Amino acid sequence: MNAFAAALLPIMVLIFLGYGLKRARFLPEQSWTGIEKLTYYLLFPALLIRSLGRQTLAGAPWSEMLWVVVGVLLAAAVLLLFAHRLHAFSDGPRFTSLFQGGIRFNTYIALAAAQGLYGAEGLALGSIAAGFMIVLINLLCVSVFMVWGKVQFKGVVPFVRKLLSNPLIIACCIGWSLSLSGIGVPGIATDILEIIGRAALPFGLLAVGAALQPQALLGHFPAIAISALVQFGVKPLFVWLLIIYFGLTGVAAGVLIIAFMTPTAPSAYILARQLGGDTESMASIITFQTLLALLVMPLIAWLLLR
Repeated sequence: MNAFAAALLPIMVLIFLGYGLKRARFLPEQSWTGIEKLTYYLLFPALLIRSLGRQTLAGAPWSEMLWVVVGVLLAAAVLLLFAHRLHAFSDGPRFTSLFQGGIRFNTYIALAAAQGLYGAEGLALGSIAAGFMIVLINLLCVSVFMVWGKVQFKGVVPFVRKLLSNPLIIACCIGWSLSLSGIGVPGIATDILEIIGRAALPFGLLAVGAALQPQALLGHFPAIAISALVQFGVKPLFVWLLIIYFGLTGVAAGVLIIAFMTPTAPSAYILARQLGGDTESMASIITFQTLLALLVMPLIAWLLLR
């Protein structure tokens, strides 16, 4: 799996660079919050709009990809809910962090690896998979926060408002609308979105590194262990089984496997902060999974991407 290792190496270099710059205080502390916010609300949505808006679903096995995404995410969600009910190993807010740790995926790493391994086709099909995953993942996570978060949401309106205000969901809806309508990304907008979106992956990976907090790992072992087991064990196994079941092969199968073997997303920390989750356990889960991914992702790739 030399090709995957070559694709993963620049990603990890950028993550460690972000960690080193943060610890060296190369930038003021508040600058990293700004970079994270800029990436989440502007750069990455621009990348999604351009990738999805220029992508035609004709010829792409999008329906099979959608079924695989739905099957894997619902299976993981049910297992996490069952584990919480069976063992009651954490309070409500901590469970929201465990849930996000087992459900979310690191879009920056997934798309960077897909592009590095499969080129433009990998980025295009990876964006389709990411578009499906982002909407369903946010629906699941916001639902969990409504029930178990510190901030209780009452009624359907706050729930819908929170979903519709998510910048990644908005970007996916815009991109899909442009693609399915046949309009595409018009004229100079393509170049503008390309320039903006080109910065999304490097800035996002630097922000991932800056968010690592090794000192926060102690005291959160149950949540860390269970979320990692689901993220790096259950989800890759389920995606492999469903890919075989639906007969997916080639790049489409590869980008789905990559997406479901990445660590959880740093944006989970933002959501935990906004919706009343346990931010300390969320930081621990993000840190552990990102570091564990250095060892686990090449192994899963060697087993499943051949």
